Amino acid sequence: MAPRIVVLGSLNIDLVSYVPHHPLPGETLTASHFDTSPGGKGANQAVACGKLSRDASLANPSADVAMIGAVGADTYGAQLRDSLTSYGVDTSAVRVLDDAKTGMALIVVDEPSGQNRIILSPEANHTLRPEHFAAIPGPRPDLLIMQLEIPFDTVMQALKAAREADIPVLLNPAPAKELPAEAYRDLAHLVVNETEAAILSGCKESDLDDVDGLKRVGGIFLERGVRNVIITLGGRGVYYATNDGKSALVDALKANVVDTTAAGDTFVGSYALAVVNSTSDFDIDTAIRSSNKASAITVSRRGAQVSIPWKDELQ
Repeated sequence: MAPRIVVLGSLNIDLVSYVPHHPLPGETLTASHFDTSPGGKGANQAVACGKLSRDASLANPSADVAMIGAVGADTYGAQLRDSLTSYGVDTSAVRVLDDAKTGMALIVVDEPSGQNRIILSPEANHTLRPEHFAAIPGPRPDLLIMQLEIPFDTVMQALKAAREADIPVLLNPAPAKELPAEAYRDLAHLVVNETEAAILSGCKESDLDDVDGLKRVGGIFLERGVRNVIITLGGRGVYYATNDGKSALVDALKANVVDTTAAGDTFVGSYALAVVNSTSDFDIDTAIRSSNKASAITVSRRGAQVSIPWKDELQ
């Protein structure tokens, strides 16, 4: 029986403009290209788990993947649910609301660098309330993945419910905000980028410029109770530290960067699949190297979910 991954998080429609540079205050730019596509960190991570666990025919998946979230009863909501289904993700726990709009993200991509800036309008995502998660909906997952694009109190309640049910959690706290001490207690996997690591640790981002600083910041999270800490560093690679004493800075793979929109979500999806498919001790170093490979493919393409590779593209 395949392991089960559940993603509790956001579903947004992405409105993406590609520009020669990010606009300055008061500047009007003409985009070279515009796309409308399914997105949201939660949905993107579910799609990453779905696509990276099977080939394009959807055959022989290495994991069952389900999405918990909310959309409006509108065209965008239907597009999001159809997209998830097409990638093998179970959407039976995605609520469709008549009195809410589907979440939206306005994304501006700087074409020369591939870097993006994003403005979120949560809409239906913020109807997910703590009282809905006194327990994690069944069937019991082998891993629960969450971010912070749904209400903060809801994430904290789901963390508590997962801990009580002994369900491992991968938390990708983006957009970043300070977390209470209890959020870190016995947290299986914390995945953060440089900015998020600085905000959550209370350190300066410049503290992450060398390995000694990375060890210091990683140690802060380990002391708080996290078992596996992963700090993604863009072109510099990925640093990890574990509560059993392992740590390393893994170099990034060279890539032709076109659009970084779903890079982090691809990394999370690949890493999550390595976690649930571990047959013995989890090899975090190998998991991170595989996740780097998947992310390098994603950033070489435009878009969010469409840019994430299928399992057979990694072989």
